[in-house]
Order: sequence, then C-alpha cells, then structure tokens
Amino acid sequence: MSHIIAPSLLASDFLHMADQIELINQSQADWLHVDVMDGVFVPNISFGQVLMPFIKKGCTKPLDVHLMIEQPERYVEEFVALGADIVTVHYEATRHLHRTIQQIKQAGAKAGVALNPHTSIQNIEDILEDIDLILIMSVNPGFGGQKFIYQTLPKVRKLKAMLEERNLNPHIEIDGGVGLANAESLLQAGADALVAGSSVFKSEDPVKTIESLKSIEKNKSY
Repeated sequence: MSHIIAPSLLASDFLHMADQIELINQSQADWLHVDVMDGVFVPNISFGQVLMPFIKKGCTKPLDVHLMIEQPERYVEEFVALGADIVTVHYEATRHLHRTIQQIKQAGAKAGVALNPHTSIQNIEDILEDIDLILIMSVNPGFGGQKFIYQTLPKVRKLKAMLEERNLNPHIEIDGGVGLANAESLLQAGADALVAGSSVFKSEDPVKTIESLKSIEKNKSY
C-alpha cells in the first residue's frame, strides 16, 4: 500500500486559502492536515471551529485534524460534526486518553494519538489496539517551519517493531520538518503517513512537490 501525503494547511497562504485547498484537491495528496492550536497546550493560536465548515466545503480529501489543545475531549464531537475524518489528540493533553479515544470513535471519526518529541512510545503501549493512527512529532509542536529532529527515526523504528510484534497496523504519521530530504528515511523506518507543510506550500510548485513525495519508494526495510 502506498504511503499517505497530508499537506498541512497551516503552511498555506491564508489570503488565498480556497485556492490553496483546490490545489490540494487537484494534487496526489491523500489527506489535508488541519492543525488546531489553542495558545495553551502550544504557544501559538491557529484556526478552529469557525473555519472548519469552509475547509470541509472546499476540500475533497479526508480532513486529518490534529488537536494541539488542552482537554481535547471538550471539542471532539464538535470537530467530527464539522467534518473531521480523523481526530488526533495529544497524549500529553488529556488525563483520560482511553475515554477520549472512545469518544472520537463514537462520534464517527478515526482516532489518533500524538506524541511530543520527548514523550516515549511506551506511554501508549496499553492503548495501541484502540487507535487508528499514531502521530510522532518530529519538531516541538506549535510553530511551522522548524527543523526536523533526527531522534525521530529510531523512535519510529521502535514503534514499528512494537506494532509488528503485536500484529497491529495503525498508521504511523510524522509531523514536523518533513520534506524530500528525509521522507525516504522516514518511510524506511516504518512511517506510512507524512505531514508536509512548508516543504509543500513554500515550494515553487506545490503540486509537483506532492507528486515527488508520493513517488518515493522504500528501497530498504526499516
């Protein structure tokens, strides 16, 4: 199965957001990644519920919604109702992670869990059977355009081995500093979904960049 490319709307030109979304529609991208930030869990504030209906209306791809917010359980149903196909919450942001995962699924979306760079994958060992996606942050969350943290690679290898040992296959998604320079290494390590923000939207030809990311082949096993 081919890997997933999920361009991050956070890196797009907000003045021309409709055109940027249509660009994604016409590209080989699989999902559109939507970063929701509250200024509490992360330093920055991005878009939220007000923009979601417009994003959903304009986008023909599944919406991969990443809630970088404290107590995400307060908003899960609302984001699903507004069009989120996947809702990912941070391990570090909710006290009752299992309950929140069940809440996402009951609302009708796929459930993901995100881990900050310093958070060990062992922390989610007991809920791996319950989740559809694990998002490994390869930068510290809250700002676009950061440099990739290379410690992510052994972390992904370890996670992939843990999943295979238990015969589980949730998506392993990488978010932060992902581009043509490191995409192949991430896929080789075991990732199968790549969030690409600046590397897509700041490139001279975003559609071509997505095509290039999509066409990368895993030449080696992790």
